[in-house]
Amino acid sequence: MSAVVSRERLERALQTVQSLLLSHRLPQGHWEGKLSTSALSTATAVMALEQVRRQQAEFETTAQPLIKAGINWLATHQNDDGGWGDTIKSFSNISTTMLANAVFHATDHVERFPDVVSRSQVFIDQAGGVPALVARYGKDKTFSVPILTHCALAGLVSWDQIPALPFELSCISPKFYATVQLPVVSYALPALIAIGQVRHHFRKPRNPLLSFLRDSLIPRSLRVLTRIQPENGGFLEAVPLTSFVTMSLAAKGLTDHAVVKKGIPFIIRSVLPDGSWPIDTNLATWVTTLSANALTRELDGKEGLTSWLLDQQYRRIHPYTNAPPGGWAWTDLPGGVPDADDTPGAILALVNLAKSRPDRNVCEAIVAGVEWLLNLQNRDGGWPTFCRGWGALPFDRSSCDITAHCIRAITKAEDVCGPFAGSREAIGRGFRYLGKMQQENGAWLPLWFGNQYLEAEENPVYGTSRVLLAYRDTGTTDGLAPRDGILWLRSIQNEDGGWGGGSGTPSSVEETALAVEALSGVSSAEEEWKRGVNWLIERIDQGTIGEASPIGFYFAKLWYFEELYPLIYANSALRCAAASAHPPTP
Repeated sequence: MSAVVSRERLERALQTVQSLLLSHRLPQGHWEGKLSTSALSTATAVMALEQVRRQQAEFETTAQPLIKAGINWLATHQNDDGGWGDTIKSFSNISTTMLANAVFHATDHVERFPDVVSRSQVFIDQAGGVPALVARYGKDKTFSVPILTHCALAGLVSWDQIPALPFELSCISPKFYATVQLPVVSYALPALIAIGQVRHHFRKPRNPLLSFLRDSLIPRSLRVLTRIQPENGGFLEAVPLTSFVTMSLAAKGLTDHAVVKKGIPFIIRSVLPDGSWPIDTNLATWVTTLSANALTRELDGKEGLTSWLLDQQYRRIHPYTNAPPGGWAWTDLPGGVPDADDTPGAILALVNLAKSRPDRNVCEAIVAGVEWLLNLQNRDGGWPTFCRGWGALPFDRSSCDITAHCIRAITKAEDVCGPFAGSREAIGRGFRYLGKMQQENGAWLPLWFGNQYLEAEENPVYGTSRVLLAYRDTGTTDGLAPRDGILWLRSIQNEDGGWGGGSGTPSSVEETALAVEALSGVSSAEEEWKRGVNWLIERIDQGTIGEASPIGFYFAKLWYFEELYPLIYANSALRCAAASAHPPTP
């Protein structure tokens, strides 16, 4: 029997979810959202506080209540299997479990929580211990070395088991970072410096000449670290990265260093009322652009929101990544870094917020953003996240979801600001890259969104949906690639009418909404589209439309959820449904 979508129910559902999303808008006119609390962040923050506490007696009264609250939170949020996941909705993983287990040892809380510690150790042993942790990340040392360092500071891992990080390479000119192929991704330079130094401090090279050379470059690399630290102390606005840097410098006796003095206040300011820490401060710019794109027609105060977005554009070379002006980051706070996912999001929002042709200031910002993206495109035709040409590690390689987002933004920008030099060639190269990256089954894999129910923790529904929107927005829908992507997306719809991250995964609001938006207006998918729309409407009727699901990012090895995602994606999907070329049955 063919599915039927009631026009009345659809319109009522759309009004409801629009009102819910608008209710989260701040008085200033933008959105800030709320990120999930994190066992990973809590464990690393506690370790940073503990390392400073050991060195500074005057810090005792400040640190101990925070340490105790963090330990208590970890003890009460352990999963039934003895491990911890990154969020309270996440499956246990060896990384976060090793981090959490270590802070019980480091802060002398083993006797207070013997069952918690013993159960977590059983989980670690059964998961494979240090070798399993290293295998989880492969050649990329961005996470494995910091986690091992954290455990070494607790006395649980030998410094001999930790690879040396070449902190001295930070002393060369940033323009040569791509040439030397650093063993961490481009955004992790602070960890390279601080963790490389603490490992060197506790286990120096046997070669005295090499040891002397590395010693001589410590002051210079510390100056680099000081220079790239944001004014509020938080590297990337991320508690884990800031904590890894802080604990490493404190452990080698540098508690009075400027980086530690700014890092500790950031960590203290970031603690949540329940004693835990979130993975990041906020995604204000990102959720604002997503919300604006989902609600453009229903928004008042568009001029103020446009001005706010213009204020978030970087007008100078970024001191951290040396990115040129023109891009946007995910947050309005000092720790943000311009990237190729938030920049197209901002461009699309500015285009959509303009009543007709943008005024001069808006058009200049859009042009600068597009040029920033065009200059970032990799030689393979795809777009990376932060830096062009690094290429060795996931964050620095091209990715399908970001490439699709860039193509959409450039295309829409040309509609209102005119053609850009080289844009047609860039878009063509981008589509050729996407063609090469399409899986045999027709799907595309994203970098920034994972699903914990899939064995490889990937999320082909997100990747495929985002790529199909790029084909749709450019009018390139007749080829084999979009057709096969549509066929795949249709084939893995769940019996309940929703979608998960891939075949056989539980339906979620976020992924169902993404699939519905991608299939809106596709005549061959009308049946699946209607069932997906009804699934979303049922969630609204039941009052569960705001239930967020864990999402993997940092190539699906770090997990979070954001309270606004289900509302944003549901708005986009139902708005497209209401305006679809295949309107709902009365």
